Order: sequence, then structure tokens, then C-alpha cells
Amino acid sequence: MQPMQVHGVLFDIDETLVDLHAAMGTTLRALGGHDLAHFTADEWTVFTALFTADPEGYYDRYLAGELSFADQRVRRVQHARLGTGQPLLDDDTAQAWNTTYEATLPLHFRAFDDVAPLLDELDARGIPYGAVSNNVHDYQRAKLDAAGLERIKVLVGIDTVGATKPDPAIFHEGVRLLGTDAAGTLYVGDNLSVDALGAAAAGLQGVWLDRSGNPMAALTDDGAPAVDGISVVRTLIEVGRLTAR
Repeated sequence: MQPMQVHGVLFDIDETLVDLHAAMGTTLRALGGHDLAHFTADEWTVFTALFTADPEGYYDRYLAGELSFADQRVRRVQHARLGTGQPLLDDDTAQAWNTTYEATLPLHFRAFDDVAPLLDELDARGIPYGAVSNNVHDYQRAKLDAAGLERIKVLVGIDTVGATKPDPAIFHEGVRLLGTDAAGTLYVGDNLSVDALGAAAAGLQGVWLDRSGNPMAALTDDGAPAVDGISVVRTLIEVGRLTAR
């Protein structure tokens, strides 16, 4: 079945529009101070990866309402410390660390280099766009603005409709705000399951942005998408071509 004409585009934010992992890494180093000053480059890589990858699923527990946003972050840094042989922070130090982290992180929010060219193209062609995120609206609004993406006006957070991706309701609210239809709307995100497959299940055209260049989970042996309705791209520039098909 041929894909429908694209009438609108919705994006995930973190690791799709905004390089959150880079911002986290820079912030972690800034907060390391004398405590982690002895780290080698390899140790910083492991520490940062443990924090950003969140292998214990603390952010998912936040989404499920089991942890506060601050708690999930503190648990992630404690896990990263344990994983690199460092002592845990005591409660007061952990609270102070989180406060400083919260103030420092936004200073390092940056959009990926391929974001502005794609948005310019969509603007020129009159294709509306917005973002649907698995975080609260106001926090993500501030993140987009700090990253220079004020022109993204349509934004749906988990508090907007009381749902998280891949619940169809959160995708459908984005479509409603764009004024498009689900079948004619792309949803672009870096998470294959939550973003691309979730959007496709909600009736949108799912697009998996695989910046790592290893989309084997979504491709057949001949390089075709393994899931009907899913496109795989490695940069956002390729999304422009999808809107023109």
C-alpha cells in the first residue's frame, strides 16, 4: 500500500530535535568537580552512558507515576556512581546535586544540525509541524526555546491529555492541534517502539530516526522496512523527502 500524501509532521523532542545526551554529558562533567576529577576519558564515557541510557528504567517509573522527576534523576546518577565504583551521595548532597543539575542542564540544550534545514523546508512548503513528547508540556516548552526552536508552536506533553506514548491519545492530540488527519501525518522519533511503532498503531505514518546508522531491528535482509507503515531514516534531511513522495 502506498503511503498517503503528508499533510503534517510531528516530532519527538529528546534525541530527535534536541541533543539531550550531549547536554547531559556536558552537565555531568560540569558538576563532577573534584569528586570525579580523577576520571579517565573512558570512565567518563561509562558514567555518562549509565546515566543517559537509564538501564534501570527510572524514567519509565516516573512516567508510570512511581517516582518524581527529581527522584528518577537522582536514582540515575546514583546508579552511574555505583557502576563506576563511586560512593553514593548522601541525601542532602544528592538534593543539592539535583538542584545544580536542573539549573545547569538548560544552558547546554542544542538542536541537532539537521533540524533547522528541515523546518525551513516544511515552512517553505506550508506543511505544519509540532512536537509530541513523553515529558510535561512546560518543561519541554522551555527546552525547545532554549535550543532555539521557538518556532515549534504545537506541543503536546504527557500532562496535556494525561497519557504517555505509545498511547494513541497523545498522538491524536498532536494531530488535532496541527489540524491534519492521522493517516496524512508523519511522526518522527528516535525510539522504534514508543515513537515509530506507537505512532503507526495510532494511525499515523511512523518514522524511526536511527542516528546510529544501524537500523537492523526495523529492516529486512533486503533493506526494506520490516514493519508496514514504518520508514527508517538516519537524518532529518531524509524526512523532507518523505513529505514530498
